[in-house]
Amino acid sequence: MGFPFGAHETKLYYVEEAEYGVIPANPSMTGLKAESVEPWLSPGLIKLRGIGSRDLQAIKRGIWEARLSITYPLPSDAPINFLQYIQTLNSLTIEIIYERTDAIVDLRFTGCRLDKASVECHIEDIVKANVEVFGQKIETATSKISGATYADHSGAIAYYESFVKKGNSDGSNLQAVERVTDWKFTVENNLKRVPVIRETNGHLLKYLVARHRNLYGELTFEFESKEEYDEIIDDSEFSLQFGLGGGYTATFKYCKWENVSTPTRIEDLVSLKAAFVAKDMVIG
Repeated sequence: MGFPFGAHETKLYYVEEAEYGVIPANPSMTGLKAESVEPWLSPGLIKLRGIGSRDLQAIKRGIWEARLSITYPLPSDAPINFLQYIQTLNSLTIEIIYERTDAIVDLRFTGCRLDKASVECHIEDIVKANVEVFGQKIETATSKISGATYADHSGAIAYYESFVKKGNSDGSNLQAVERVTDWKFTVENNLKRVPVIRETNGHLLKYLVARHRNLYGELTFEFESKEEYDEIIDDSEFSLQFGLGGGYTATFKYCKWENVSTPTRIEDLVSLKAAFVAKDMVIG
């Protein structure tokens, strides 16, 4: 009888697909040193009731829903290699490997696209990303992908290797802001799972399409001036740039503050929390 797998026996790898939902031949898989990963699958059961019984009359498979939740530190050797897919929306194969000397459980998610990504930085911590991934299907195996090679990202980006800059609404004239103690931004693609009626693979979605995009975030400042209050009052527009390490950045353009607050408590310094929304974003 086997024993339960531990997190130390788990690895996560990904590769970009050339054809949607198809594992590339002899793929070069890249690994993330994730803090947590949660694979999730639902068959979308159709539950049929009918007169004459209090119980279900039939249970039929519906549309599969495959998802992954991943939390990982941005690797210093390739900070945006995985994060960039929230922007490009290219599809991925993601492989979760549970491995020890006597057994392998292999979960292969194909047709994956990033639905939501949040990146955050806090004092005395590293820059982390939380990503929600939607997939088309999942396959299981007791071995790794045939012909695949595997390499892992390494390192992390400390808070002092990041920065925040603010500039004109179009992203020009960016100047360092050195009052920030915490920052976070989120990109939502609002992917829609689109199935069609068909005899073959009718339980799988055919398309995974991006709809309206939401760009927003929040910064925490040491409260030293009334600048952010004035910008809300004046309905000012600006840009924000966040350092992701290795010379990479996330730049949000045509931003406005959505709300500003200054929580004040005895025996503590006053901080200013400012939430923003943006009309455009570039990671690169």
